[in-house]
Amino acid sequence: MVKINWDEFKEFKRDSHRDDNFFILLDFMKSYYNMLSPSDIYDSLRADDLAVMMMKKRKIDDAEGLESYLFKLNK
Repeated sequence: MVKINWDEFKEFKRDSHRDDNFFILLDFMKSYYNMLSPSDIYDSLRADDLAVMMMKKRKIDDAEGLESYLFKLNK
């Protein structure tokens, strides 16, 4: 589990072509922290209040839900 560096996220976001902050956050987690496992990403997101709010908005409440969400993004 890593602590999300929101300052680095803001820098990463500047170069993103996506409009949705949660999509950008997932890209950031995969790129900046080299996290590929949905379980690892989910554990890190659960430890951050802002990320938890983003997941609740999308009704993601477990690692399997995040994995399904990531699968939809990659289609």
